[in-house]
Amino acid sequence: MARSTTTAAGQSTRALVIVESPAKARTIGGYLGDGYVVEASVGHIRDLPQPSELPPELKKGPLGKFAVDVENGFEPYYVVDADKKKKVTELRRALKDVDELILATDEDREGEAIAWHLLEELKPKVPVKRMVFHEITREAISRALESTRDIDDALVDAQETRRILDRLYGYEVSPVLWRKVRQGLSAGRVQSVATRLVVERERERMAFVAADYAGVSGTFAAPGDRQRFVARLAALDGARVATGRDFDDRGRLRGESAVALTVEEARGLVTALDGADVTVARVEEKPYTRRPAAPFTTSTLQQEASRKLRLSSKQAMRVAQTLYEGGFITYMRTDSTALSQQAVDAARRQAGDLYGAESVPAQPRVYSSKAKNAQEAHEAIRPAGDSFRTPAQVAGALRGDEFRLYELIWQRTVASQMADARGTTASVRLAATTSDGRATEFAASGTVITFRGFLAAYEEGRDADRYAEPAAGAAEDDKGEARLPRLEEGDRVDAEELLTTEHRTTPPSRYTEASLVKALEERGIGRPSTYAATIGTIIDRGYVRHKGTALVPEWLAFAVTRLLEEHFPRLVDYDFTAEMEADLDRVAAGEVAGADWLARFYFGAGGHGDAAGGGGLPPLPGGAGQGLTGLAEGLKGLADGLGDIDARAVSTIEIGDGVVLRVGRYGPYLQDEEAPAGADGKELRASVPDDIAPDELTVERARVLLADAAKGDTVLGQDPDTGHDVIVKSGRFGPFVAEVLPEGSADKPRRASLLASMSMESVTLEDALRLLSLPRVVGTDPETDEEITAQNGRYGPYLRKGSDSRSLESEEQIFTVTLEQALAIYAQPKRGRGGRAAPAPLKELGADPVSGGTITVRSGRYGDYVSDGETNATLRGDDTKESVSLERAVELLAERRAAGPAKKRGAKKTAAKKTAAKKTTAKKTTAKKTTAKKTTAKKTTTGA
Repeated sequence: MARSTTTAAGQSTRALVIVESPAKARTIGGYLGDGYVVEASVGHIRDLPQPSELPPELKKGPLGKFAVDVENGFEPYYVVDADKKKKVTELRRALKDVDELILATDEDREGEAIAWHLLEELKPKVPVKRMVFHEITREAISRALESTRDIDDALVDAQETRRILDRLYGYEVSPVLWRKVRQGLSAGRVQSVATRLVVERERERMAFVAADYAGVSGTFAAPGDRQRFVARLAALDGARVATGRDFDDRGRLRGESAVALTVEEARGLVTALDGADVTVARVEEKPYTRRPAAPFTTSTLQQEASRKLRLSSKQAMRVAQTLYEGGFITYMRTDSTALSQQAVDAARRQAGDLYGAESVPAQPRVYSSKAKNAQEAHEAIRPAGDSFRTPAQVAGALRGDEFRLYELIWQRTVASQMADARGTTASVRLAATTSDGRATEFAASGTVITFRGFLAAYEEGRDADRYAEPAAGAAEDDKGEARLPRLEEGDRVDAEELLTTEHRTTPPSRYTEASLVKALEERGIGRPSTYAATIGTIIDRGYVRHKGTALVPEWLAFAVTRLLEEHFPRLVDYDFTAEMEADLDRVAAGEVAGADWLARFYFGAGGHGDAAGGGGLPPLPGGAGQGLTGLAEGLKGLADGLGDIDARAVSTIEIGDGVVLRVGRYGPYLQDEEAPAGADGKELRASVPDDIAPDELTVERARVLLADAAKGDTVLGQDPDTGHDVIVKSGRFGPFVAEVLPEGSADKPRRASLLASMSMESVTLEDALRLLSLPRVVGTDPETDEEITAQNGRYGPYLRKGSDSRSLESEEQIFTVTLEQALAIYAQPKRGRGGRAAPAPLKELGADPVSGGTITVRSGRYGDYVSDGETNATLRGDDTKESVSLERAVELLAERRAAGPAKKRGAKKTAAKKTAAKKTTAKKTTAKKTTAKKTTAKKTTTGA
């Protein structure tokens, strides 16, 4: 080890090293040896509390609204998180037995802020050093120990300014949404802009008018040549034949440079070209060169993992975190595309060894970031170490998504230092004259790769092109490259088959997670390291949902976006949001104090009270705050003057022809504003089924839903057992049957969705009574004495025995399956929805390094969890019992132990009050000390 653990006097010294995660602590601890104690803070240890959790004496003061004193330099009030108190106590205890504290949290702004919070809370009396590294290898840790530094106050200030900014934004704007749209909604600096992007794309799809057009394609061959190729009609009598790109989103041709064919005209051309001579009019060949993509940044990794591995942004970042902490890749939160000299050498050496010396260019490739507001000086994401391990070399240590993501990173890194792919691109024009004298021209093109270069290692994925036409002309070889036969001008070719092709233009594609990440990065909105959390937030808040890989906005998102656009336009303006990000970069560079920038953002250029010294605020240096000129009154003034928002108007979306959709308290519903009220004086309303995407709700479909609702409740008859009416009606989740209870009844009416084979028109009273009888008791398992029931659910018909569910093959089986058949189904291994055998009820992962117990994956009443026999930890987020690794399980168990024993129900409020009261005195002292220091190192975590 490069660093000695002995003083000049020969006395042994010990250092406490604090990192964020237990997995990282284990890996680094193995490299450092006996002279070091490595502990994990398990992420952030403290944060801004909810204002409701403040001590009573502070709730009425300047901290009461945000837990930030906006009147006095935006001073924050921090508390140690309830689940981190035990961890802080453990770190203090460990600190007593060492001679040095090394803060080794991540090298980005958030990591710098975590280190600062640890320093503020632990108050060490021993020397403190800040150690940073971008990969967890023995060599990197050794180098980092030799080049420690102090905490960077500017980086801390930037991160804490971001945290306070997000608190101000959320706590001023979210209550407006609660009052005017729906309780429990949230607004955020990045999440609201991301939601707007998704909504705007759906608006484009709703306004889109499709255009129908036709074309002609032919299969051609040169005489005596067995190779066939396809060409499409490109010109008619000198005028270009229109393709999808020639139409605008209203279904109109752009200009007069192209002619659109109808199906009849295309068929006429096919007939008129029958037997016509076809000759080669023109052949062009050009050299083809394609360069490799730059190494991965956080953003491009998320995009490519989505395209190629079908991983969500959250999943990709979680897997990357595991790889980083295990020492397999470099730090995964980076905007840099640069590689260190060691990495360049390793990539070039490996490319030469695996793909041949000719695959490596004479000079190393150098990449520079093209992203707006690119920051952070560390490297691109690459395999860790001064020499890279190939996928084959890590196959024994990595499995599943971890192996696939490592392989992707390895391929991209090695390919980035390889030679260009080279070849030729050929385009051919074929001429023919119709029987009625019209001149036609067919076009075909193709590319032949003569030297694959970097393509031997990796090819970047691409997003779908909405204007892509069927390939004109090319058979493909086994490498996927289009090929054309050798042709010369004047050659005659045979038209073996001519076909009419029918086309319809398509609306702009919805965003996927990959394309939304790309759009945010291109606009300079937010930070790539927060994109996964941002997308997760807008999905969790009910603003956006997945439809396959596409992101579909809910109607709720339309109402929220409209309110923000009309009343907080600057806050959801793309350029303004990017300018705020640029200003935070200036704070990180030490050019601007965070408190000064926050004063302008919140109070406006005129300033306010103590924050402005009683007058206007002076200009900020370095061009910072230029974007705030459009927010002259500041966020506070903007939010204070919004009492007159018309809640009904912002929640109304025009569908057309007098039909509107409104976002109500219980979901979206339709109304015809021109239709008269019913006899009871009530307006006719129709619920909108959840499975109808906004662009699918046409006027025609809306009128069908309204017509169904106008029919009212259709009475099918009376239940002979109860005498109650049984009705069928349409609801938000589709048609259903229900019993009608007498007025004033305290009972809950029975209701059941129709089966897939039923409709509102065909369902009978007998059908309804069968549905209302569900769940049906099939019988009792003689071995376990548990009741088995048959019922219908969200994912289809199934059996239930206790907590064990098994799918049935058809809905009719709900009513016909016997106990014997049910027992036979339960005797089989449990199968998932896809028909694959599910993992065994008990899965062993390995030994826990803390308790020594065997870690297993189990299923419980509240979901899947991992256990070492002493501690249980629930799987979270994208964790699944199939994919959870030993490292992830160890981390979950460590976090659960750090949180302490679970509190009993009923004791939660009392404990929280005691905690708040206890913390008051200690935190006041800390806050005063902080104020006396520089205001550039204050506040906490990221938010979006």
